Amino acid sequence: MLSKEQLDKRILVQEHFAKEHLPHELSEAQVEQLNDEIIAELKARDACLVAHYYCDPLVQAIAEKSGGCVADSLEMARFGARHSASTLVVAGVRFMGETAKILSPEKRILMPTLEATCSLDLGCPVDDFSAFCDQHPEREVVVYANTSAAVKARADWVVTSSIAVQVIEHLAEQDKKIIWAPDKHLGTYVQKETGADMLLWDGACIVHEEFKAKGLLDLKQVYPNAAILVHPESPDAVVQLADAVGSTSQLIKAAQELPNETLIVATDRGIFYKMQQAAPGKTFIEAPTGGSGATCRSCAHCPWMAMNGLQNILDGLRQGKEEVFVDAELRQNALRPLERMLSFQA
Repeated sequence: MLSKEQLDKRILVQEHFAKEHLPHELSEAQVEQLNDEIIAELKARDACLVAHYYCDPLVQAIAEKSGGCVADSLEMARFGARHSASTLVVAGVRFMGETAKILSPEKRILMPTLEATCSLDLGCPVDDFSAFCDQHPEREVVVYANTSAAVKARADWVVTSSIAVQVIEHLAEQDKKIIWAPDKHLGTYVQKETGADMLLWDGACIVHEEFKAKGLLDLKQVYPNAAILVHPESPDAVVQLADAVGSTSQLIKAAQELPNETLIVATDRGIFYKMQQAAPGKTFIEAPTGGSGATCRSCAHCPWMAMNGLQNILDGLRQGKEEVFVDAELRQNALRPLERMLSFQA
């Protein structure tokens, strides 16, 4: 079993790799040419592009322009499953490609790069997690969507941040004791909201863990009329300062509905693209990652999400090398908790 220090080192190594393999900056002419070529390739290959809210705005824009979608991880997979295309190109991180393959096994799932991973996924290896679950067989296993197919297969439930509280409330009403993984901050938030008996896996998102309550308080002094929007993967001290707490889609909705003209946002800055569409007259400010104890490792943007670019989307379509595969038996086991989640949401 890996120690916490070994897991942290593993995440740090992968993070450095991601930062060394970021797409090159493009001129306007290059962007226009790549957009045209991507749209042509998507049509020629009966493919659809889906992108996560945290991807580069250029990637989100071409997903929309080509008739695909920009969404959270669950809606990306759902959109892809409903779409008639035989090939899905998933711009995001690897677990999103796996989820798409689990829900659409008949489709070919491509990614711009399979190297794009997630600190929550890296920090929850299936062997270690299975051993942890085996020590507590009386508990219902609930895992966040930000996990590998193998971890999902070990779970009773998969949840997104948008329905985590409701699912845990549902289980708590049945007197279920719960194992929660992998995000300890989201787990703490859900536990406080529901009062459920939860054992929390010790994982965290390198983006959201960087947000600082002291920095937020200082920024609030500069913008006293601003509302604070926080994703619950953030530390509890940050969540406590929020005017709105929620998933990516819930925060976009809050940005649109809150009366405040200035919004301080504690989640990945890639979300600003859709927030600005939803509330074009408002000002969006990144929540601070500086201050005491800060490393600015992520600076409000996931390095793995940043690996998705126009050029590797085009290369992935043409070469087909970055294809996602999920073992058939593993897929069936991972599908059960995903279907339970989808049925709960329906």
